[in-house]
Amino acid sequence: MKDVLRYNDFIGSVHFGAEDECFFGKIEGIDDLVTFEGRDVVELKKAFHEAVEDYIGLCRKAGKPLYKSCKGSFNVRMTAELHQKAARKSALLGISLNQLVQRAVEKEVRES
Repeated sequence: MKDVLRYNDFIGSVHFGAEDECFFGKIEGIDDLVTFEGRDVVELKKAFHEAVEDYIGLCRKAGKPLYKSCKGSFNVRMTAELHQKAARKSALLGISLNQLVQRAVEKEVRES
């Protein structure tokens, strides 16, 4: 895990602004832009938790879903060499390239 905070199933990205010496971030995986900031880690975590709680409250009040919806399909970009290796592996296994990618994603999600 890299440069993220977690709270109530939400993930917040974390960055540092050297010029103003401030940590800042945004809630990931939602349809809106919700940001938070803090001068130190304790302040940043508190701001993130407050941002999440406020966002949950606003979504409930508006009757909108908390998380960005996913369609179940997306484009995958990789090198031509990796694409060729994946296509060969799927052929050897007797499955489609989509099935191979799905298996890889399922494995990665299970391990996290």
